[in-house]
Amino acid sequence: MTSQEIKSTTERYIMSTYGRFPVAIDHGRGATLYDPEGRAYIDFTSGIGVCDLGYGYAPWADAIAAQARKLGHVSNLFYTEPSARLAEILCKRTGASCVFFANGGGEANEGMIKLARKYSFDRYGQGRATIITLKNSFHGRTITTLKATGQDVFHNYFFPFTEGFRYAEANDLASLEAAAGDDVCAVMVELVQGEGGVLPLEKEYVAAVARLCRERDWLLLADEVQTGIGRTGTLFAFQQYGVLPDVVSFAKGIAGGLPMSGILANDKCRDVLGPGTHATTFGANPVCAAAGLVVQETLTDDFLAQVTAKGAYLRQGIEALDLPCFGKTRGLGLMIGIEVREGYNKSDIAAKLIESGLLVLTAGPGMRLLPPLVITKEEMDAGLAIMKAALS
Repeated sequence: MTSQEIKSTTERYIMSTYGRFPVAIDHGRGATLYDPEGRAYIDFTSGIGVCDLGYGYAPWADAIAAQARKLGHVSNLFYTEPSARLAEILCKRTGASCVFFANGGGEANEGMIKLARKYSFDRYGQGRATIITLKNSFHGRTITTLKATGQDVFHNYFFPFTEGFRYAEANDLASLEAAAGDDVCAVMVELVQGEGGVLPLEKEYVAAVARLCRERDWLLLADEVQTGIGRTGTLFAFQQYGVLPDVVSFAKGIAGGLPMSGILANDKCRDVLGPGTHATTFGANPVCAAAGLVVQETLTDDFLAQVTAKGAYLRQGIEALDLPCFGKTRGLGLMIGIEVREGYNKSDIAAKLIESGLLVLTAGPGMRLLPPLVITKEEMDAGLAIMKAALS
């Protein structure tokens, strides 16, 4: 199909729930994508942080094909090797005690919320189920995770929302204390607020929240759907903050492009969700888990150090362009936010860059870049050249 045929067929038969850019993608190599007509696009999005190994990565594709030929699906009523091996690696690399595998980020956060409420119910009974989240946060698109999201713009249309959430200002311990009460069971945070604008939390604040959770027997929940799996330069962002959350959600890059997610739990929480309390049909799918094993084999300590270096290189390169529409950059690793100066429109900037051959994202008040972790210096330089030509 041509690009135009793909677009017209999509518009005819797929629900219009996305504001799509007028680009159809056919294939890719590394961090470069191509439309059906062969036009190249440097990718600074990686499928919104999903395709961490880029495109056309042979070991990943080979592992998927081999597992698909062997066993595609069998359900969680039986044991399979790929998920067992992947769970072991994740626990050993993080200090977690156990894993629950699911399919997408919203589902992972739902599982984390359920675990926190059952932990409190088991110890204290009913009436202690409120979870404090941060203003400007984003936790998913289900009814419950929309309510957990600390942005009023998402609290519309789908009434009634799930109750049991209160919101505090990020990096403000007094605000968190003001939201506290005898009904609280957990605090849920993104260590870098992704959809909110790529805003890292302060390390001192995170340490104080962790201490408060320990004192009051609240669970500390880390939503690492976007920050996990090497995106920030460590396997998980919490490893840069000196804390071990009680529960951590992950998704996006865990299987390098296949739908997979989950939660990691510590010793205190490993037995909270027993048989019959939580489940998923496709979670721990052996094909996705086989892809996840390749991701883990690739994300060595040396590789992650390169992610940090690449992020620094790209941020320095953007700021050195001194573009009139951009201010300072921020973020961790290859999770980068760019300030958009007053008088400029982020959506217009994104459209102009995409039209010029550079795929980018917006988030909050500015731009968001989530390149594949395998992006090369040559691809980063090509993206920077497009920025300079399109936006100077």
